[in-house]
Amino acid sequence: MSAPGALPIFHVVGFSGHRAVGDPAAVARTLASILESLRRELSGEWIALSSVADGSDQLFAREALHQGHAWQAVLPLPPAEFSRDFSTDGWGQVEALLARAEHVRVVAESGNREDSYLDCGMETVDGSDVLVALWDGEPARGKGGTAEVIDYARRLNKPVVIIDAGTLDLRRENFDRLPRTDAALRHLNHLPAHLGAGDNPFKAPNAIFAFQQKCDHEASRNAPHFRRLIVGTVLLHVLATLVAAASLAYSLHWLVLPWLKLLCLIGAGAVAIVLRRHQTHHGWVQGRLAAEFCRSALATWGLPRTAPLFEDLEVAAVRGLTRSLHILHLRDTAKSPVSMDEFRRTYLEKRIEDQLGYYRRQERRSLPLFSRLKFGFWISTFIALVSTLAYAVCRTMEAPVPHPIVEAVFYFAPIGMPVAAAAFISLISINDLQRRVARYREMQHILTESQSRLHYCRTWNSLQRVVLRTEHALLQEVLEWHSLTTFTESH
Repeated sequence: MSAPGALPIFHVVGFSGHRAVGDPAAVARTLASILESLRRELSGEWIALSSVADGSDQLFAREALHQGHAWQAVLPLPPAEFSRDFSTDGWGQVEALLARAEHVRVVAESGNREDSYLDCGMETVDGSDVLVALWDGEPARGKGGTAEVIDYARRLNKPVVIIDAGTLDLRRENFDRLPRTDAALRHLNHLPAHLGAGDNPFKAPNAIFAFQQKCDHEASRNAPHFRRLIVGTVLLHVLATLVAAASLAYSLHWLVLPWLKLLCLIGAGAVAIVLRRHQTHHGWVQGRLAAEFCRSALATWGLPRTAPLFEDLEVAAVRGLTRSLHILHLRDTAKSPVSMDEFRRTYLEKRIEDQLGYYRRQERRSLPLFSRLKFGFWISTFIALVSTLAYAVCRTMEAPVPHPIVEAVFYFAPIGMPVAAAAFISLISINDLQRRVARYREMQHILTESQSRLHYCRTWNSLQRVVLRTEHALLQEVLEWHSLTTFTESH
């Protein structure tokens, strides 16, 4: 890692190619030059990703390992089934190669064989920043062939390096789409260290814990309180409307009133401009998202197998971060084993109970505000209805009414109270109170159930299932929050 509290930036180069290779030594030299070129072009660590079919797949894996790259294997089928495609000696070579893989992932546990090979090729493309392909230019001779994999990569506008299988000439495609750096992770890496970081209860590497702590501290420190700013614009508009309504209802012609209305509207406009240009909002959202994703990764660090926390999450803002956390966890899993009892105790205390306490506090803060604003809406609506009804009845019956009542009840209230009711509803919506209260209660229910299940888990498999279910629920809440706050930022 480049600095204390910084995470490495990883890039992935995937491979697809034919089994039949005319000149293996020449192909290996070509692959070596491509890998070296990519290493020079982009800073960070490159990881190789491929299957281990006969021919070019194995050439690529061996060349990547020879150059010192980590290599991850993607298998179309479980090893016992995949081995049927090899001779006894050939499978022995595959097993020796797989033993050097940093990680082995099986794409399909069962199903049609050709479908599994196609899925394996697509999985390689999905997991790569750049695809290298050895291709003869001919259509695929079966499902999952190299031509289909290249076509899929092109449809995704994925950067591709095509090696002509006959001449070994190289052709690059879509390299203008290759991100030269991960700006979000680079920004987070350069945040100042948080000196007041607490203990690291999950036995994760100190650098990762320090990274999470500084992201959390920065997000808390720079929260722009955008909801308060939006509330300010609403209240200033309401005040301007009430001043105008009072001027009409009470026939007020004071010189100060139009200036007061003007100041309210200018103030509302100024707050709106501040909201639009407030750069700290983006930094706050980015820091909070990173902190919570790191918190989830840290909470699963002691599991004996790396938890697939982020496999089905596609969030551009944290793509580099989640990749870095996943790879670092892969490399650290076997180094810091903890007992099941210790992991369960730590997870219950530092994750479940901590999150339960958070959601309970948030509900206690949100529910009274929600109740007060809802009460204000109904009172304002009721007054508006009664005053309008009174005005209609008195006008119809031509009943004499004192002038002060006419001004207050007949003129001011029918204008001012609907505006006040709309303001109360706006404040509920701005603070997202209805959804938040419901969500806080739902999360407490999920966490309480997880707490009960964890107490009865007696195996690592059952424990990991409960932990993953819990973390996915917590991450889903974070992503929902991210969508709402990002939408607010864009408007």
